[in-house]
Order: sequence, then C-alpha cells, then structure tokens
Amino acid sequence: MERKDLWFLHFSAFFFLGYVLVAPLISPLAITFGASPFIVGIVASVSSIFALILKPLGGILGDKGKSFEVMMVGAIFGAFAGFFYILSFFIKSLVIFAVGRALHGVAAAFFFPSSLSTAITLAPKGRVGETLGWRGTMFSVSQLLGPAVGGFVAEYLGFHSAFILTVILSLIGFFFVLTAYREIKNKMHVKEEAEGKISYKELVNLSFIFAAVSLFFMVFAYSGMYTFLPAYYKLLGFGTSVFGVYASVMGGFSILTRVFGGREADKRGPVPVALVGLLLSSISYAILVIYLLPPEAYLSAAILGMGFGLAVPALQMLALVNLPKSIRGIGSSIYTMFFDLGYLSGPLVLGYLAESESYKSVFFFLPILTFLSLLNLMILRLWRRKKV
Repeated sequence: MERKDLWFLHFSAFFFLGYVLVAPLISPLAITFGASPFIVGIVASVSSIFALILKPLGGILGDKGKSFEVMMVGAIFGAFAGFFYILSFFIKSLVIFAVGRALHGVAAAFFFPSSLSTAITLAPKGRVGETLGWRGTMFSVSQLLGPAVGGFVAEYLGFHSAFILTVILSLIGFFFVLTAYREIKNKMHVKEEAEGKISYKELVNLSFIFAAVSLFFMVFAYSGMYTFLPAYYKLLGFGTSVFGVYASVMGGFSILTRVFGGREADKRGPVPVALVGLLLSSISYAILVIYLLPPEAYLSAAILGMGFGLAVPALQMLALVNLPKSIRGIGSSIYTMFFDLGYLSGPLVLGYLAESESYKSVFFFLPILTFLSLLNLMILRLWRRKKV
C-alpha cells in the first residue's frame, strides 16, 4: 500500500477540524442564550451521548468491510450538524443548537472509530505507532487551527460564520475519505472484507481494559477544561479568541510530540510513552490551577499539548494493535466510547460543581483526574512485571 493512500486518510482530519472548531463556542453561545452552568454542561455533553450510543453500530459496520463508507456517512452528518448550528443562531434556540450537537455526535460515532481502525490496518509492518503518530499530527493541526479560527471568526464575523465553516470542512473531509477509498480500491482490486472468525472475547484483555480506563480519566479532565475554561473567560469579559489561542497553543505543541511519541512506542512499547504523556498532562493542569489567566495560562496549554501528543497514540496502540483485524472496528468503537464517557462525565459532573460552587472550583480537580489515569497505567506496568 503506497503512503499516499494513508495520507489521503490522514487529510480526512478536515472533518475533525470542523468538529473541534465548534467546541470552544459551545459554552459562550449557550451563555449568550441565557443558559446556567449546569445547562451549559448538558449541552456540551449531548454529542457524547449520541456518539456513545451509536459507536457500536459504526464499529460493526466497519468490521463488515464498510469502514470507508461509514466515515463518509459521518462526514455528511457533520455537515448537517453545521446547518442546525446556523439555524439555532438565527432563531436564538438552544434546543436547535442541541439538535446540532446530537447530529455531530452521530457523525463522530461513524467517523472516528473507522478512521482509527483503518489507520492501524493500513499501517506498514512495525510502524503502527508512527502511523498513529502521523494521524494524530493531522488531528493536532486541526486542534491548532480549529479553536483559534473558530474563536476569531465567531468574535469578528459572528457565530453563524464559524458554523458555515464547519459545514465546508466536513464536506472537505468527505472528499478526502472518498479519494482514499478510490485509491485503495484501484490499487488492491479486491473488496475490503473482515478477515477471520469474529470473536469478541479478544476484547477482554488487560491492555485494552487499562488503556480504555486511562483514556476515560484523561478525557474527563480534558472535557472539563474545554467546557468551563472558555465559560470562565466569557464571564470575565474576554472574547472567544482568548480560549481559541489557548487551545491552539495546546494543539501546536501536541504536533511536536505526536510522531516522536509514536516512533518511541514502536521501539519501547506504548506504556512508558503514555506514562510520560500523562505525567506532563498532570503537571499542566496543576499549573493551570495556579495561573488561570492568560498569558501565563498558555504555559499550561503548551505542556498539556506535549503530554497529549505522547499519550494519545500510545494509548491507542496499547488498546488496539494486538486485536485481530476482524474485531478492530468494534474494538475501536468501544475504546473511543470511553472517550465519550469521559467527555460526557466532565461537563455533567464538573458542571454540577460549577453550579454549586463556581467555575473556578472546577480546575482544582483536573490534575487529580489525570493522575488517576497515570496511576492506572502504573498498576498495569507493575502487574506485568509480576507476571514475568
């Protein structure tokens, strides 16, 4: 398989660019519509609820040889979500906006698991970590550009302009998936099919379970930061671009470590690389507790980006690389469901805390949550050493 086939797949991350562009706009727009902190958390969680419910379906379809088709359907749903965001802005309806979030959850359910499992399947032998690193780099570029572009466009051209951009980027993502699909079919001249007998018992293994649990705690903290830091800045009178810069700094520094982390995971194994990444993430949130306001807060963003660049591909590799191809789609779905559980739990649980206490009280718990993710992997490492 030529590398350009994988690169077309990597460039389909334009879908994610459209997805992440909206994320820092959720709480400011909800506050503009008069939502309380708890309602802000609920609206932010809607997409995760729908993604969580539908991801097994996306994974099963992927395992039946429909991974590219599933990704294209996800990109189309992303464009539909953008249309509902635009409508909600003009009629000032938080309910319509929540419908858009639900559609974006459906889009994520179809797009992300198949994108992950297909990247692993097409990776050159012995270079799975590197391939995941390059895939993650494209997502980090989206993380770098998306929030800043979304924040600046919303601030200077209006929320509706940012939502129009979401539609366009989703359709571009569709185009790259379609191009990758055609390229791979032309090269292989065979129909993509799942290989081997399907046995979901292979999912019950320590590597998969511990990777999923670590992902949950890591995303729990991340979703709390991503939901309530822009809301906190909004209440202080900052524009949406302030958090956009924070998120872009995080995405930019993530680019620096993605490919390096993937290659190190290929050489040393995923657990040591993930441990370093989670340690950096814990340190970054501790810094954020001390320095919540820019520009000092951007130091936290830089360290968090480097930590994520190491941890994300390493955890993906730990969970999925040893799974049989015949169940890698459903494996990717279940693994990324823990992402949705974390993204669902953060806004709801921490939103309740913000409602009863304050937005500022949320940030104290972020380094604790990430440390739990780190501790989980340390337990796995100790368990393996005892077995040797």
